[in-house]
Amino acid sequence: MYRFSLLTALLFAVNFCTSQEIKSKSDSEVKTQKLYESFGEKTEAANTISSIDMLKEYANLQTSDSLKTKFTAKVLDVCKVKGCWMRLELDNGEEAMVKFKNYGFFMPFDITGKEVIVNGSAFVNEMSVAEQKHYAEDGGKSKEEIAKITAAKKTYGFLADGVLLKK
Repeated sequence: MYRFSLLTALLFAVNFCTSQEIKSKSDSEVKTQKLYESFGEKTEAANTISSIDMLKEYANLQTSDSLKTKFTAKVLDVCKVKGCWMRLELDNGEEAMVKFKNYGFFMPFDITGKEVIVNGSAFVNEMSVAEQKHYAEDGGKSKEEIAKITAAKKTYGFLADGVLLKK
């Protein structure tokens, strides 16, 4: 009888702890689903840094470095052809160019000015003139604006595996 009572108490304790863990995860997921539309891999809003802090992280990266992170920022622009990239506002006029892992998902065209959380890898890149012109064209820039692009520039890049778009 003692063994049965001990076994029953142990099973009850394990079941209770497991159900509490599942419940807390579910609450967090439900909150994320209510506030954000999700794209790509499953991502939660917890443990996100600000765009200001992300700029500080970029300042510490060299062109061969990458940093796995998650940050929140305002969308400055999005590809008007497929939604295959977006530019995010950092701080002090700086921005990050975001592409999506394996072109596995795309963003809506009408999200300029909205808040997103991106999860993935940050890196520093040297963007060629041709690549800058390509993105300017995809972004709907005029021929005059595109013609003004004449030099390569250091850019902040981000390869996102998941994005949350604030509803």
